Amino acid sequence: MRETVFRSDDLPAADRFAWWHEMASRALVPTLARSDHEAEFHATLRLLDFGAVRLSWLSYPSLWTRRTEKLIRRSDPDMYCLSLTLRGTMRLDHHGRQAVAHPQDLLLYDTSHPFHGQALADGSGSVEGMILQIPRNLMPVPAATLARLTATRLPSRDGVGALLRRHLGDLVRHAPQCTTADATRLSALTLDLLAATCAHYLEAEAALPAETNRGALRARVHAFIQRQLADPSLSPDTIAAAHQISTRHLYQLFNDQGLTVAAWIRRQRLERCRRDLADPNLCPRPIHAIAARWGFSNNAHFSRLFRASYGLSPADYRNQVQHGAVQESATTVRELSTTF
Repeated sequence: MRETVFRSDDLPAADRFAWWHEMASRALVPTLARSDHEAEFHATLRLLDFGAVRLSWLSYPSLWTRRTEKLIRRSDPDMYCLSLTLRGTMRLDHHGRQAVAHPQDLLLYDTSHPFHGQALADGSGSVEGMILQIPRNLMPVPAATLARLTATRLPSRDGVGALLRRHLGDLVRHAPQCTTADATRLSALTLDLLAATCAHYLEAEAALPAETNRGALRARVHAFIQRQLADPSLSPDTIAAAHQISTRHLYQLFNDQGLTVAAWIRRQRLERCRRDLADPNLCPRPIHAIAARWGFSNNAHFSRLFRASYGLSPADYRNQVQHGAVQESATTVRELSTTF
């Protein structure tokens, strides 16, 4: 997975805005831009390339952008962009509609059509957000249908929108640990979640391809399990009941990935334990307390699983990673075959 970071502060003040505008036009989409802060323009662009899709995290002062017919004729990447506002206010005039997005709101726009955007900083002096770039031919929702959503505020505080928002945040946070193979799988998951979110707002979920609906359901199940990892009573029955599906359907969702439900839960719990053991701030916390926190009630059983997965006992792992003998982000989990 490729990551590129652009920082305007690396340049002399007089060059920052022009350089930023050029980099943003290359990385995102060519636009005209102006800002009241061009003389002192402090901005950062973090570009994450997952192969099929690209995700950017941006922080910058207030500015205005325009994508004109002339720019479209000159350069049309033929993609959709989904903007997630994290700080400040975004205004978009596109497809004959005007929308205003506040923190945790999504906005969809089509780079093949003109738009006028305005980003207004909050009291911190910065606008902050994410932009997901998706090639048009990878969207499983027809363009004519998606046109109903462009320049429309899409709240993401709850429901499937919140799942997509959290997923994008997780991609930004954990991208450095992702391999090329991870990036391919994460692209597919991201497209499924985006399609399900669009379908939710269009009230057209039944029109989505079956595999897209399946992928979106799997993502919702994964997110539910992540939230409930600390609950020792987490089981296929409770997971299936929470999603109003049969346990047979649940098992099939995981079989598609070559995993059992138990193996996936166990992997996530072990990974949470591993992270806690590697955290120097948690050194005073006993190993059995960390194990119990993530649903392992039997310390001996936890130790056996941890050693089988990481090749070291929990105590040895904690000791070696704290002294730099183990690279915390490079450890991989070995598969175990136990089932519920």
